[in-house]
Amino acid sequence: MNPLILIPARMAATRLPNKPLADIGGKPMIVRAYQQAEASGLPVAVAAGDPEIVAVIEAIGGRAILTDPDLPSGSDRIRAAVDAIDPEGDFDAVINVQGDMPFADPGLATACAAILHGEPSCDIATLVAIEADLSDRTNPDVVKAILALGENERQGRALYFTRSTLYGDAPIWRHIGVYGYRRAALNRFCAAPQSPLERREKLEQLRALEMGMQIWAAVIDEAPLSVDNPADLEAARALA
Repeated sequence: MNPLILIPARMAATRLPNKPLADIGGKPMIVRAYQQAEASGLPVAVAAGDPEIVAVIEAIGGRAILTDPDLPSGSDRIRAAVDAIDPEGDFDAVINVQGDMPFADPGLATACAAILHGEPSCDIATLVAIEADLSDRTNPDVVKAILALGENERQGRALYFTRSTLYGDAPIWRHIGVYGYRRAALNRFCAAPQSPLERREKLEQLRALEMGMQIWAAVIDEAPLSVDNPADLEAARALA
């Protein structure tokens, strides 16, 4: 396959305004995310909703595409960016890496690409990690993935995603918001309206499942730090 990593980013954020430019150890967060993705060896660009983001990426010699700031989601933003970068369709897969994961292992992107390469039925690839503690089971901010995953298997088909509490003795899988799309699947997904379950759970991946698309997930050893609020930002600064 010929994948492209795209990092969607915009300045508007309810809990942490101007998040992409937040300083972490002397670097804007989006720059750290870009450099981590670049270390994967795959081509990388930022799908930016604001010119300030383009400026900081170009200042380090990176590539950024300015997209419509009013696009409704990161998926729509990466679709607009890949269409601008590659109108001929040479990139047949797009890996969506989040700009608010400044220390994400470069291997997360290649893991998604490997699922797409190895599972012909997979439309969208993603990642999961084991719960951090028992409180994850009841935390609505922790998205849980329900997988068709046998004992000792490290990859399986996603059956559902939920914010609801899960019961039972087995550990839960935390969903990690890194996605790999086949190019045709991304186009089909973005062309479809929001689905009922998507609106109910506020999880756009449920739109894909309701459309009959297959999502596969690989297990990673540890969830990367995601910066969603001021406390997360302080934790990231402590790691820098």
